[in-house]
Amino acid sequence: MVKKKDLLLLAYLRENARRHLKEISKKTGVPVSTLHDRIRANAGDCILRNCCLLDFDALGFNVKAHVLFKIKKEDKDKISRYLQKSWHVNNLYKINNGFDFIAEFVFKSINEMENFFEDLESKFKIKSKDVHYIIEDVQREAFLAKPDIVPMMFPDLQ
Repeated sequence: MVKKKDLLLLAYLRENARRHLKEISKKTGVPVSTLHDRIRANAGDCILRNCCLLDFDALGFNVKAHVLFKIKKEDKDKISRYLQKSWHVNNLYKINNGFDFIAEFVFKSINEMENFFEDLESKFKIKSKDVHYIIEDVQREAFLAKPDIVPMMFPDLQ
């Protein structure tokens, strides 16, 4: 079971993963050695992997889209494996409510994206796809990233 202090530690890390444990120790009143132990023991179970968030525009990938796919049954596993290997796919999720997958794609140009989808549609039986272009990142990775609201989110935890 995760304790409130572990959640607070996670919130500080999500707010700024480069923050030193010494600084978190001052804010929480928990010794650095204990914070380190908590990351390895309890809180570490909640961390799937450490990564950095990228500014795709700064890298020249100005076209971003979320695409919903409805796939013929016989191609669901094949397209899933294919998309998992594609370097254009940032995130891929299996979903419900009439669609099978939602994928976040990044491309340098709309032409590159159109060519990718033409190729995809020639290889797999896609019933339908619904493209939603991402115009602006309004908020990313914000859940449990504000240490001051952890007590309100988990009022019953010690």
